[in-house]
Amino acid sequence: MKYLIAALVLPLLGLASPVVAAPKHGDVIIRHVSIVDVEAAKIVAGQAVVLKGDDIVAVGADGAIAKDWRAARTVEGEGRYLIPGLWDMHVHFGGGPELIEENKALLPLYVANGITTIRDCSGDLPEHVLAWRGEIASGSLFGPRLLTSGAKIEGIAPVWKGTIEVGSEADVDAALDRLKNRDKVDFVKITDSTLKPELFLYALRQAKILGLKTSGHIPMALTVDQAIDAGISSIEHLDYAYNAGAKDEAAIAADFAAKHIDRAEANRRLDAGFDRDTAMAAYRRFAAKDVFVTPTLNGSRIIAYLDRDDHSKDEGLAYIGPKLRKTYDWRIERAAKADAAAIAARHQQIEDVATILPMLAEAGVPIIAGTDAGFLNSFNYPGFGLHDEIELFTAKGLTPAQALVSATRAGPAWFGWLDRYGAIKPGMAADLVLLTRNPLEDIAATRAIDTVVLRGMVQDRAALDKMLADMRAKVATWNAEGAAR
Repeated sequence: MKYLIAALVLPLLGLASPVVAAPKHGDVIIRHVSIVDVEAAKIVAGQAVVLKGDDIVAVGADGAIAKDWRAARTVEGEGRYLIPGLWDMHVHFGGGPELIEENKALLPLYVANGITTIRDCSGDLPEHVLAWRGEIASGSLFGPRLLTSGAKIEGIAPVWKGTIEVGSEADVDAALDRLKNRDKVDFVKITDSTLKPELFLYALRQAKILGLKTSGHIPMALTVDQAIDAGISSIEHLDYAYNAGAKDEAAIAADFAAKHIDRAEANRRLDAGFDRDTAMAAYRRFAAKDVFVTPTLNGSRIIAYLDRDDHSKDEGLAYIGPKLRKTYDWRIERAAKADAAAIAARHQQIEDVATILPMLAEAGVPIIAGTDAGFLNSFNYPGFGLHDEIELFTAKGLTPAQALVSATRAGPAWFGWLDRYGAIKPGMAADLVLLTRNPLEDIAATRAIDTVVLRGMVQDRAALDKMLADMRAKVATWNAEGAAR
């Protein structure tokens, strides 16, 4: 009423009417929250965040935001910590056509664990994964944002299924044309099962010319430096980066290429020749060349200690379908065949490899959190595994802040998308995770999830618990059906 009187009286006195700004409207407002500034490794308390659609439209002191904004839904953030959505940058879907349903059912597990984006590094269901990517983007399938390499590039008659087999430069050109123009992949995966080393390097160079990011496994007959010079964008698995620390890596690669030594002897010599100064020089070159490393350390640790650790009572098994669980047998049986010396060597190798993690960080190499979770990789559980991975990072020498960067900013940085993901400010994507504990104090706090916001859609704790319960029930049904056959 006072504004109405002023509007009528003040003009009669020759005075201007006060301008009262109408409140702005969003879809969701998160109040009284502590924002985790991941890049600066600090907490900004007493904030509010406004979401509209799949965008963050306002961030600031709670009182000021509450005065200027209204929203259809309010999420109470008092005593809670808001981080950007988590990214798992190395997952797999596969196991053959009979496992399509069990693979597809894994998607909500990622969201329930605060993971809003995943990078599929190829399995043997590439066409299905490409279809899921489109369905998720259109909103017809529920799941995290899905980025994929499509089919991996490999040599002729490789170990891995679901590949594009190449035996010549013309084959590589055709494969890259298909991946870029037909499949419109998000990056290219190149592996070393049977691929000729010279074609591995050629594929890297040609992909770079086409503007495609590349990741892969570096052939033993090449040095890591050769792959970097050819343009590899990310090195998958920490052991490949470890090899760059061997003083005589080039001689070992040459001997392996000439078939003077086998893979086991090459690995023995690489391990024996590891030298910190050599490694640090190599890792500084990684950083200078903008090469990222995805350690997948926890997956390697699980395999290394299959002889010691009992996984029969893992809570994660309740979320894995029986056909996917069956794919675990391959690695379990391989590990069981090892003698005592091989087991001891396996244990020592994973501990040696893990020592380079803080060295990479010291050299400025961006470290990407990725799990290797999916088929074949025994007891490495989709969704849950990312928390295991970043906790292991801190156990091996990274700070909680560095581990959090690896799971929130390193993925967007690799794709060149830090203008859209990895921070909480206006213009960024509304992919967020609300935690009940501070992850800068203890990285295990990423498990303490109150709410997940995925593309602006709020999934509260009840919704997340329902996702988990639905998956447990689905797996229980599959188990019962299998037992009845």
